[in-house]
Amino acid sequence: SLAGFGSLMQDILWCFSQVKGTIDIGVTEADIISTVEFNHTGELLATGDKGGRVVIFQREQESKNQPHRRGEYNVYSTFQSHEPEFDYLKSLEIEEKINKIRWLPQQNAAYFLLSTNDKTVKLWKVSERDKRPEGYNLKDEDGRLRDPSMITMLRVPVLRPMDLMVEATPRRVFANAHTYHINSISVNSDYETYMSADDLRINLWNFEITNQSFNIVDIKPANMEELTEVITAAEFHPHHCNTFVYSSSKGTIRLCDMRTSALCDRHAKFFEEPEDPSNRSFFSEIISSISDVKFSHSGRYIMTRDYLTVKVWDLNMENRPIETYQVHDYLRSKLCSLYENDCIFDKFECVWNGSDSVIMTGSYNNFFRMFDRNTKRDVTLEASRENSKPRAILKPRKVCVGGKRRKDEISVDSLDFSKKILHTAWHPSENIIAVAATNNLYIFQDKVN
Repeated sequence: SLAGFGSLMQDILWCFSQVKGTIDIGVTEADIISTVEFNHTGELLATGDKGGRVVIFQREQESKNQPHRRGEYNVYSTFQSHEPEFDYLKSLEIEEKINKIRWLPQQNAAYFLLSTNDKTVKLWKVSERDKRPEGYNLKDEDGRLRDPSMITMLRVPVLRPMDLMVEATPRRVFANAHTYHINSISVNSDYETYMSADDLRINLWNFEITNQSFNIVDIKPANMEELTEVITAAEFHPHHCNTFVYSSSKGTIRLCDMRTSALCDRHAKFFEEPEDPSNRSFFSEIISSISDVKFSHSGRYIMTRDYLTVKVWDLNMENRPIETYQVHDYLRSKLCSLYENDCIFDKFECVWNGSDSVIMTGSYNNFFRMFDRNTKRDVTLEASRENSKPRAILKPRKVCVGGKRRKDEISVDSLDFSKKILHTAWHPSENIIAVAATNNLYIFQDKVN
């Protein structure tokens, strides 16, 4: 559904409004949304799902008759990006699920985006067509070849107006470079290269070359029995084309500089927070695994998400994060049951707002959390059909742990762990966010827009 949030500095933090309807992608397993991404202008929003489809939404232009419609996103294009495949050499089925989508900056009238499943990255061109050529000499209007002996005069083809058609065509297919599952793709700031990361390796690609890539990180040990960690996420620096970071399942972040050596197995900086011995438990290693890493727009900070917290790191301070935000600390007492139902392995993403002043991440029960870095205030909001009435203001939600429960609170024991918000996106310059709740996409916008 479409909704919005008010001024960040109001007494009630992020009061959301302007719900404009629910975008229900479907109901089957294949319809579950697996990634969400705004383009660089925020005019387009792409989602990928487990069925290998990409759905692109376009923002409505403001009109004098309906000024309140500004901000609504409607379906612009839908196409099948990946199909299920089978690796006959390894007897493995390769899912069509879209793991990540990344937009390229717009250079002309067409749009370009990268999409990837576990093994193959594709570059797609999305373009509009509102005219069609007519009057060919060698073909009739149905496209069939004409008899040359019947052609008695030369015709000049002309362009005739037609209904707008949006076409998605694959321009490049980057395949056969990953032994393990791709978890990240990131476009370099030089816009000539991008990288793809799997569990043990990171490859650097040139957009014009599909049959070879350059391996820039390889952490695979000679003996796989000695394997202690895997790569969980990777991203290029937003401004420096030689710098990138990648996170690991051990809760560490490595900053690499491609100027130092061709193979970046030796990092330039190593970010790790020492573990508090008093908090050590059976689940410590699992919950410390980083599921997402993001550079701030300024390039000065790195944000990481593990199972219970979001942390902000300064590039100039490696020994500990400068900020730590508890996402759902009330789940510490539930780790045993979360381990049994495999929820403890869920991979939550995190995003910055356009000015790097607010961060957002998801939780269970269709809750998502926002943290204001300046005021240190936070809020829990819920994406659900029940509160998706037009122009409704989203009310902050609270979770109580034990004791008496107030009327507006929800008990930690009644949280629905099958409803989870793993994927979120923030408009690059405005207070518009997209939240994927299983097979529903909710778009919220600032009420003053």
